[in-house]
Amino acid sequence: MRSRNPVFSRRGFSRDNGYAGFNTAPQAGGPAVATQGNPYAQPTGNPYAQNPYAQNPYAQQDQQYGAPPQAPAVAGRMTIDDVIMRTASTLGVLVLTAALSWALLPVDDANINRSYGIGIGAALIGMVLALVQSFKRKASPALILTYAAFEGVFLGVISSIVDNRIADGAAMQAVLGTMAVFAGVLVAYKAGWIRVNRRFYGFVMAAALGFILLMAVNLLFAVLGGGDGLGFRSGALGVVFGVVGIILGACFLALDFKQVEDGIAYGAPREEAWFAAFGLTLTLVWIYLEFLRLISILNSND
Repeated sequence: MRSRNPVFSRRGFSRDNGYAGFNTAPQAGGPAVATQGNPYAQPTGNPYAQNPYAQNPYAQQDQQYGAPPQAPAVAGRMTIDDVIMRTASTLGVLVLTAALSWALLPVDDANINRSYGIGIGAALIGMVLALVQSFKRKASPALILTYAAFEGVFLGVISSIVDNRIADGAAMQAVLGTMAVFAGVLVAYKAGWIRVNRRFYGFVMAAALGFILLMAVNLLFAVLGGGDGLGFRSGALGVVFGVVGIILGACFLALDFKQVEDGIAYGAPREEAWFAAFGLTLTLVWIYLEFLRLISILNSND
């Protein structure tokens, strides 16, 4: 049960082995279904043998064109509407608290230290809550929404600081950039231009691990030696790493979409929609912060 987010481990729909669709093997009498590590797969035979629609004449066509096996329509199973509603609720809480912290926590010279301290405190609490949820076996809507609330406070403060003191309009630009990346990855994924398989997953995870380690080393040098450490977050190198961070976020969005698709296809319980919403929120926050940082670097270099 490991998280796949660039910051934290991501809970997948397969409890022991990444995403549900990665270890698939054809079985006699039925389509290819993951039986190892997938809690929703049937051990042998046709997993939908009891389904009155099991003899669907189009089933072989779906398998031929690579469509994932579809779970029977059962009450209590996750649907795309569930994922959309849970994600909208989580992002709604985050946006609301971000707007309130922007309005109520001034960042003028007299109050910036207090507001910045509150924002950093909220970020630390949000990180702890995210870690707790990442390692829980069941989704906790209250925990996820509380994480979103504290994360929103942090984003509101940091966005206000950047927008008012570094680059006017930076927050809106970062929001538009995040929305553009989300829409672009969604279109590319649905069109089949991005194929999420074992190789893609391995590459993204290795790249994310290297990226996080470099950022951690840079932070360590910054704390010990002052300034920007090794310079990975300023100047030309900062721009390069900002773009790399956004690309990594886009790759994790593709993993999130695959996770949702497999969860629906394999008949994940409805509660898993909260995990999907949680993962999408983490990834979107990552992309937004990378855009905000990139805009700050570009304006500081002007």
